[in-house]
Amino acid sequence: MTRSKSSEAWLKRHVSDPYVRKAGAQGYRSRAAFKLLEIVRRDGLARPGDCAVDLGAAPGSWSQVLAGRVGKSGRVIALDLLEVSALPGVTVIQGDFRDESVLRRLEEALEGRKIDLVVSDLAPNISGVRATDQARSLQLCELALDFAKIHLNPRGAFLVKAFQGSGYPEFLAEMERVFEAVTSRKPGASRGESKEMYLLGRSLRTGTVP
Repeated sequence: MTRSKSSEAWLKRHVSDPYVRKAGAQGYRSRAAFKLLEIVRRDGLARPGDCAVDLGAAPGSWSQVLAGRVGKSGRVIALDLLEVSALPGVTVIQGDFRDESVLRRLEEALEGRKIDLVVSDLAPNISGVRATDQARSLQLCELALDFAKIHLNPRGAFLVKAFQGSGYPEFLAEMERVFEAVTSRKPGASRGESKEMYLLGRSLRTGTVP
C-alpha cells in the first residue's frame, strides 16, 4: 500500500526529529520524555522520595523520567488503559482511573501515602473532528483535575497537558480556582505548530477538596 503525502511527510519529520534521536540514544520510550524533563527541572518537581502518579502513561517515557527523579526512596505509579511494559521503579496499573476497581488498586499501591505529584498526558482517541476532539481532550483534563483534588498532597503539584482552543480559558480558570499558583509551560520539545500547553498547579487552595 502506498503512503499518502501526509504520512510520508510525518515519517520524514519523525525520522529527522532530534528529540526522537535523543530518546533512542538515552533509552527513553518516546520523545515526550524531554517535555517532562524540561518542566520538572525548571520547576523542581519529582524530588527524591516523592510519590508520583502518571495518568495516561503509555508508552512510559514520563514514568521513566519520574522514576529517575524520585529514586529508590520514592514511588511512581503508572496508569493507562493501554499496556505499559514493565519499568524499573514503576508500579504499572492497567485500566481506567475512573473505575472503582482501578482506584482501589491505586490506593493499595499508595499504602496510605498522599501523592506529591500527579502528571497527566491523557489524550482521547482522535476522531478528526476538531471541535469533538477538543471537547474530549478537555473532559480528560477535568477528570485528571478531579483525581488530583482527591488524592494530591495539599502542598503537591499537578501537571496536565491541555490544548488551546474552545474551553481552554474556562479550564485554566478552574485550575486557578483549585490551586494557589498556576503557570503555563511550553517546553522546547513541543512542536512549534502544536497548540498543546502544559499547565502546572501547585498547592491546593483550602476548601477545594471534594
